Amino acid sequence: MNENQKRLGFVGIIVDDKEKYSGIVNQILSDYSRLILARTGLPNAKGNSSIITLVIDATTDELGQLTGRLGNIKGISVKSGLAKQ
Repeated sequence: MNENQKRLGFVGIIVDDKEKYSGIVNQILSDYSRLILARTGLPNAKGNSSIITLVIDATTDELGQLTGRLGNIKGISVKSGLAKQ
């Protein structure tokens, strides 16, 4: 399979302190908006935490860039996956 081929996938994001980190998370998601097909969020999942799920259409490199930027933020947990085809 061509690594530069776009595929459907998902990104799950848990924000441990939404008051502190929601602004930077939203800025990063805005920077990658061209990849995002759908976004859902539960702003008050538990206390000051929130959960965001994305449906994306991206290459492995694009997914890695997005999740890498998010994962480098203390207080953010990210999991992702792409369809095989």
